[in-house]
Amino acid sequence: MATSNPGTATPDCPAAQPTSRRSRCTRRLAHGLTAAAALLTACNPSPPPPDAFLTRAERTDYRETSSHAEVVDFLQRAAAASPMVHYTTYGYTTEGRALPLAVVGDVPDPSPASVRATGKTVVYLQGNIHAGEVCGKEALQMLLRDLLAGRHGAWRESMVLLIAPIYNADGNERVTLTNRGRQHGPIGGMGQRPNAQGYDLNRDHMKIESPEARSVARLFNEYDPHVAVDLHTTNGTQHAYHLTYSPPLHPNTPPAIDAFLRDGLFPHVTDEIRDKHGWEFYYYGNASARGGGDPAWYTFDHRPRFNNNYIGLRNRIAILSEAYSYATFEERVLATLYFVEEILDYVHERGDEVRRIVADADAASVVGETLALRAVPERSAEPVDILMGATVEETHPLTGRPLLLRADTQYVVPMYEYGTFAPTLSERAPRGYLIPAELEAVLTRLAAHGIAVEPFDTPDTPGVFEAFHIDSVRTSPRPFQGRNEQTLFGSWAPTRADPDYGRIVWVSADQPLGRLLFSLLEPQSDDGFANWGFLADQVEDARFYPILRVPANSR
Repeated sequence: MATSNPGTATPDCPAAQPTSRRSRCTRRLAHGLTAAAALLTACNPSPPPPDAFLTRAERTDYRETSSHAEVVDFLQRAAAASPMVHYTTYGYTTEGRALPLAVVGDVPDPSPASVRATGKTVVYLQGNIHAGEVCGKEALQMLLRDLLAGRHGAWRESMVLLIAPIYNADGNERVTLTNRGRQHGPIGGMGQRPNAQGYDLNRDHMKIESPEARSVARLFNEYDPHVAVDLHTTNGTQHAYHLTYSPPLHPNTPPAIDAFLRDGLFPHVTDEIRDKHGWEFYYYGNASARGGGDPAWYTFDHRPRFNNNYIGLRNRIAILSEAYSYATFEERVLATLYFVEEILDYVHERGDEVRRIVADADAASVVGETLALRAVPERSAEPVDILMGATVEETHPLTGRPLLLRADTQYVVPMYEYGTFAPTLSERAPRGYLIPAELEAVLTRLAAHGIAVEPFDTPDTPGVFEAFHIDSVRTSPRPFQGRNEQTLFGSWAPTRADPDYGRIVWVSADQPLGRLLFSLLEPQSDDGFANWGFLADQVEDARFYPILRVPANSR
């Protein structure tokens, strides 16, 4: 079937008849600016002009996107305009750019202590991890402007927001007209996918070799948000969804987090977006005929190197957003903004439940639990109806290269969905690990993740150990993210090892980050320190993995 997207009445755009894309967006902007101007007039005897809080995208009719300096300026002016907005930074990029953060809520200052002292739900909103995917960066500035204008006032009763519009700030400044290929705008160019080191920051959350990844890990350690939303732009399949989303995909994600998203938040938000805006949202995927069979709807990867999977292993509610690449830049920004608004409405109404889910996950010990080390995509029991779409080809006015623009067309294709992952290799989580003090690359990274370690000299330190016997090591011949990944084969067995008590560190798995610790230290983990080659010198031609394990039943 072929349908168009009708204009619908919304709280922001009180129209009841079909409208064009442009008129829908323009009316919403006018509403927000009118309220913002009124608020600023009341707070400031010499208010800025009504367009003072337009984003660069809006000022240029969505031909351009904001620079790092413009985002910093926007957040600083927002903080100056309202006592509920506080400007701070949470780290630095490779090239020394400060990572800006707006802390929004009833707090006296932007410090982590003040935020955590509120006892409210803390929500982290991140844009621009890939600096060519700029819709989140613009949407979060618009959201902040709406908050200044007095919209969503009830959120302050239950939440504190951490708004970080520009995570990959170095990549953002490397603007070219040819980044992101056939994505429909901004025609004035956008930044690049990697950071200044050449790292994809959305693959760096486990090995944390970038200052950006270490900065965001520190933010999570200090502010301890309950919910995190990571805003992207998709590409690939020509489907009919304005935006696709994903929960954490690692099989070790606490089940209550998965249920909260799949059974509650995602269906609710999807229905609200359809009712208010006439747009369809669905789980992230691409239609692919892998192995030469019929097309199926495949999500991405389960490994915690990806932001939302990593945050799930930290026992937090994580949400991935992917605006549709071939929608206009304006529609991508608005789809992202609407998605964030609906998420925040839902979390606001269920703050007690959100905080309980997180607290329960932190309190639950993984010791003795069977956890996944490796996994493969899992097929749905029955085919699902996927909305496929079409595009029309346009020409970039400045480069002459082709651009693709979504058509208001959709048709249903039933196909199996591979949206979850089944473990292929599992282990029982131990009581803890013993790490030689000379493994500095391991210990410094554990500290960066926020994992607690202690000297191996306490009276209750266990004395029963296991060693991993290495049968073979397979090293990738090609580097990825600057490292040659390794796969270790072998098995754990009891050992009579007598550790050097003065040169050993004890890491208990009975701590809130136990799930993350397990994925980092297990030798056969598909995303741990061994996989990333941080132990290459110790395992090459060696009989044993250098880290010992204390089994779960040890006393």
